[in-house]
Amino acid sequence: MKLASLKSGRDGRLVVVSSDLAWCADASAVAPTLQRALDTWTESEARLGALFAALERGEGAKEPFSEEACASPLPRAFQWADGSAYVNHVALVRKARKAEMPESFWTDPLMYQGGSDVFLAPRDAIPLADESWGCDLEGEVAVITGDVRQGASREEALAAIRLVMLVNDVSLRNLIPNELAKGFGFFQSKPSSAFSPVAVTPDALGAAWKDGKLHRVLDVSLNGAPFGKANAGVDMTFDFGTLVAHAAKTRDLAAGSIVGSGTVSNRDADGGPGRPIDAGGLGYSCIAEVRTVETLVSGGPKTPFLRKGDRVRIEMRDDSGRSIFGAIDQVVAAPAR
Repeated sequence: MKLASLKSGRDGRLVVVSSDLAWCADASAVAPTLQRALDTWTESEARLGALFAALERGEGAKEPFSEEACASPLPRAFQWADGSAYVNHVALVRKARKAEMPESFWTDPLMYQGGSDVFLAPRDAIPLADESWGCDLEGEVAVITGDVRQGASREEALAAIRLVMLVNDVSLRNLIPNELAKGFGFFQSKPSSAFSPVAVTPDALGAAWKDGKLHRVLDVSLNGAPFGKANAGVDMTFDFGTLVAHAAKTRDLAAGSIVGSGTVSNRDADGGPGRPIDAGGLGYSCIAEVRTVETLVSGGPKTPFLRKGDRVRIEMRDDSGRSIFGAIDQVVAAPAR
């Protein structure tokens, strides 16, 4: 089943979306918003599933689906917690900051609590007031949970995952070192994120959803050129069950909580840092990683961080080449006044 929120008020209008992303059907008779559907999932899941099945058969009222008309599936959420499941990425980015990599990072997930009161729509501009802040894209996978009890096991956490989607977790790299030096974590360096137009139930992902990981290639392009083709199921040290259970260690998680994977990152075939696509590698899902590799190889970074006018596209396709979640497609621009 695929769900989306068309732009309407603060929390959007819930629709079910056909597998090919061509059509959608209004779901307000079941739940006016995705958050409401998650709050009542025991009863709403079956009704939404029936509506989706009818849409797939070509039955009932429908309208053409427009990704441009979408807000993020949850335009705002009770919680957004982003992990760092790809420890290869963590190691490279910390190396760029000349920060040591504790061994515990391989056994205990990193996670930060991001701002969830305002998410960007998947086609909204990335607002950037100052290019010196070092604006970066971060292509990731994220899940939306139902209610999760404090102390839930990995298996219980996996069972609580309701939907899967993609995210561009925007980072302001040049603000990060000073913030972390204060010992209190990210805040200004982590502005609003954008999520894919569509969120998908794990069962609809078929064999690609296995062991709490999404085994698909994450296509990232920058200004129309291929930038990254890492497989989200490879080199993922912590699966989503582990990440959700980590988030719930000391607190309950409310239905509608979003947990991210962190930047998708693959090692090269020889076990070393990834190579650019034009050099035969799988590329990168963020600019900080390629800048670190450039520094290791040639002594300094060459790829600039995002500038106004740059365009970022993040998407994932199935075996037939069809977009699964729709595309995050954003241009960097000055903030609207």
